[in-house]
Amino acid sequence: MSFSLEENRAGGSQLPVVVVSGLPRSGTSMAMRMLEAGGLPIFTDRQRLADEDNPKGYYELERVKKLGQETDRLWLREAQGKGIKIVSHLLTKLPPDLLYKVVFMNRAIEEVVASQNKMLERRGQTVEAGMDRRVAALFEQHLREVRSWLAARANLKVMYLDYADIVRYPEAAAQQMCGFIGLGLEWRSMAQAVDPALYRNRLAPA
Repeated sequence: MSFSLEENRAGGSQLPVVVVSGLPRSGTSMAMRMLEAGGLPIFTDRQRLADEDNPKGYYELERVKKLGQETDRLWLREAQGKGIKIVSHLLTKLPPDLLYKVVFMNRAIEEVVASQNKMLERRGQTVEAGMDRRVAALFEQHLREVRSWLAARANLKVMYLDYADIVRYPEAAAQQMCGFIGLGLEWRSMAQAVDPALYRNRLAPA
């Protein structure tokens, strides 16, 4: 099955909803910024403003947070042919009558936990000592479950990308994203949207 724009024009097929997903602090905002730079319309209300943790914006839609509570999710039809950011724990709430292309961001669990801790500390919240290992184990279990769910869905395709690899090889990553999404995006502009300076909380080299 192809979800290309050309097929849509020729045969009237649905355009996919382009979903950027992953754990919090895994590079989803960076991926959204790349898609926007490449020419994909972004489905966001921009209510969550940029801050020290995401100085170039979060690209979120507040209504996404209610996916698990709503019974009527027809509003997602408005996201067809657009990019929308949906964190991984809400992916299972996607209505099955739409087509999706999911760009799933991977990042080292230790970096995700460290980044979350920094965010919590900046907001004045206490990070309990010894919690990192437990949180990492919960994240890993969640990722196993969501990857299994994604693999079983006939109405979506998924591409897994590594945050560190995108920062290291932005042009290659941008071309891969363009080939996967297939909506005539401009990969050079996407690559230029990657800012290595925002890759903080890196693992120390082995």
